[in-house]
Amino acid sequence: MHIRKILALRGPNIWSRYPVLEAWVDLQDLKDSPSNSLPGFNDRLMAWMPSMIEHRCSIGERGGFFQRLRDGTWPGHILEHVAIELQTLAGTPVGFGKARETSEEGVYKVVMRYRDEQLARAALFTARELILAAIYDRPFDVQAEVAKLQELGDRVCLGPSTAAIVKAAEDRWIPARRLNSGSLVQLGHGAKQHRIWTAETDRTSAIAESIAQDKELTKTMLRAGGIPVPEGRLVSDAADAWAAAQEVGVPVVVKPRDANHARGVFTNLTTRSQIESAFNFACNEGSGVIVERFAPGNEHRLLVVGNQLIAATCGEAASIVGDGVRTVRQLVMEQLNSDPRRGESEAFPLSLIEFDAMTIMQIERQGYTIESIPPAGVSILVQRNDNLSIDVTDSVHPTNAAHAVLAAQLVGLDIAGLDLVVEDISRPMEDQGGVVVEVNAGPGLLMHLHPSVGQPRPVGEAIVNSLFAPDQDGRIPLACITGTNGKTVVTRLLSDMVRRAGNVVGTVCTDGIFVGGRTIEVGDCSGPRSARKVLLNPQVEAAVFEAGRGGILREGLGFDRCQVAVVTNIAEADHLGLAYIDTPEQMYTVKRSPVDVVLPTGTAVLKADEPLVAQMASLSAGAVTFFAIDGEHPVIREHCAAGKRAVFVRDGNVVAAEGAVETKLMPVVEIPLTIGGRVPFQVENVLAAVGAAWAMQIPWENITATLTAFLPDMRDCPGRFNVLSVRGVTVVIDDSHNVPALAALCHALDNFPNERRSIVYSAGDGRRNVDIIRQGEQLGAAFDKVMLYEDFAASDRPAGELVSLFRQGLAGARRTTEIVAIPSHRQAIEAAFQTAVAGELLVIQPEDEDIQPTLDIVRALAGPEAAAAGSCFQSAATH
Repeated sequence: MHIRKILALRGPNIWSRYPVLEAWVDLQDLKDSPSNSLPGFNDRLMAWMPSMIEHRCSIGERGGFFQRLRDGTWPGHILEHVAIELQTLAGTPVGFGKARETSEEGVYKVVMRYRDEQLARAALFTARELILAAIYDRPFDVQAEVAKLQELGDRVCLGPSTAAIVKAAEDRWIPARRLNSGSLVQLGHGAKQHRIWTAETDRTSAIAESIAQDKELTKTMLRAGGIPVPEGRLVSDAADAWAAAQEVGVPVVVKPRDANHARGVFTNLTTRSQIESAFNFACNEGSGVIVERFAPGNEHRLLVVGNQLIAATCGEAASIVGDGVRTVRQLVMEQLNSDPRRGESEAFPLSLIEFDAMTIMQIERQGYTIESIPPAGVSILVQRNDNLSIDVTDSVHPTNAAHAVLAAQLVGLDIAGLDLVVEDISRPMEDQGGVVVEVNAGPGLLMHLHPSVGQPRPVGEAIVNSLFAPDQDGRIPLACITGTNGKTVVTRLLSDMVRRAGNVVGTVCTDGIFVGGRTIEVGDCSGPRSARKVLLNPQVEAAVFEAGRGGILREGLGFDRCQVAVVTNIAEADHLGLAYIDTPEQMYTVKRSPVDVVLPTGTAVLKADEPLVAQMASLSAGAVTFFAIDGEHPVIREHCAAGKRAVFVRDGNVVAAEGAVETKLMPVVEIPLTIGGRVPFQVENVLAAVGAAWAMQIPWENITATLTAFLPDMRDCPGRFNVLSVRGVTVVIDDSHNVPALAALCHALDNFPNERRSIVYSAGDGRRNVDIIRQGEQLGAAFDKVMLYEDFAASDRPAGELVSLFRQGLAGARRTTEIVAIPSHRQAIEAAFQTAVAGELLVIQPEDEDIQPTLDIVRALAGPEAAAAGSCFQSAATH
């Protein structure tokens, strides 16, 4: 069993709306070995992984997967289930998985949901080793391997505090994205985003953090606000510490000025030796030492979020009881640290007891050392305040709650952990000599999420609610355009419409990444990584994304939900045979991905006259708008009869219909992109863009302004039927790189009067032989002269093979009389210009990866006459 490839589909994908790993697994010599044919395998696997009895599988009931094992199922399916269970045992429960056979015998796509990619990959490989060990009866330490995965999970997964905030956001449909390997998370998109870092937010002031770090400054500010604080001061040395203790009166607390997590804090000190010893320890933990009056009582932690008290906990003492046999160290380990609630990571509600200076001093004050053997029945206090893990939220007196909120405000923190010392939290602190001893930025949340006693508190929800009002979800208007052809034009058209409505638009497409009219990157940026870059930008108020097949298959979509999904078409013969996508029906599963994640308040914009696209209407959780040139198409007529929206052409006008109400936008012939209506596929692109803009509530005047101003040139839509005249030759630059695109191009050329046609053409990587032969047939029926080249595109084929396939298709050409094979793209264009005559129509196909080199070549060859034609020669990257 060999894992050939693993794809991390980090966004919605062909399998699920959630992140999944897709592994390409070659079963090799196990391809004909179902589980019931492998001696002892089922018994070993069920004994090693008994918790998989909970897997219902397709049977739909507890024990369903075990029944499938007994009946006989394939190793790819077993790998899916074991990898899912290992993730669950490691602490990240997931339940979704699939195993599907590909068109290659013995090769499966094994899919499983994940919460952390690194952990999921490790679980997958561990699952493989476990299964092989069970098949071949080899030893396998399941417990040890699970422990390794748990340790990995502790290192790489979000901690429970951050995870609680993220879950609260996702429960409100607010998108969340982890930005680093730590706890930095983006909530929301673009201009509506906020960021958190555990319990700190982008509203947490650096000044407030600095104040909270300085305990003496914090105390000064709280005192000025009327908050009770302990009396005390900074001290310079051990002798001054004793002097300060005499000033305020013993017992005292000695603590660092700016340490965290109670490091170096010594309480209830009464003697000079204790105080001076504590000073020496505290010096090593901070930039200064404070001595202050000890306040009797219990330590409490109050959590304030957005000027509200959200939760409160109380600490409890940690003690041991002697047995006359074991040492203090042994008793601590056996009576305290053996508690399963204790651990080293943030995932445990209680921390392990460490024998630090503070703990040792506490033990020594009672007449023992850590190696002493206490008499039987003697209780020894180890820590005065263990973890603050007893929930007392409902007991907090309103006065104490108000003091906590005011203290956070005085320091300037939006999220603060207040440490109060009082005997009884249900009584006003002034009545019992209570004090606020610290105000902490970035407080821990686990004590409130998983208290050892009492009710968990919704602290994650409180933090999210402080960032996003009840009617906000952190989303900006987001449209995604997919399909086989027309995606880039629709994307650029729609972006311009949204921009004219006053938005800073982030756009990704095969031409690059653009934000607010500024070019961020140039090249094919139609994948999810580019989309995520745009959504990270806090200036972006609306997003328009092109989503290509390759990006969806490699990594999924670059967002979780969209307001508008546009599907332009699904071609019969483009990129089939790649990634085991062999049929248009399988390509449908790719192109439907954006429609699957349309918001309930959103819209899917679908081509009505393509059955595969039109049937996606049932997938949309929101509304549906159909488009087609023919307004009488049955799908459109039925849709409008139901009172729904469609965009089409009637009597030469672009019409937007909602039920029986029709709005005429403008005549098609007045839309420059359509070149007087002579390019039908550009008319379809216009209709798709209008439908999407309508769904995004763009005013009609902005839509028509774009349709009037958007030109078929190298600035607005580079390489998409750009027309210019060069010394009497009509030159068309068009990236018709597949069978349906070439058919659409040839159909449009029939509307031009030129009697003689020639073309410079090739085919990109990833096309089947049959597709290239078919394109040769199309060329032979539409052009008098065909100039073929293959230098940029033939990386996946031997030299000359591409031209040979085209010649097969051209062999029975009805029209072509001259076929020329030229080594390079540049040489082919040069030859075409040299031989073209006045009145001829010359089509130049740009290079697949970048339009700009083609533009530069044509500009140089055309000379000043064509350059004077205007913006056709502006750089595509200036848009």
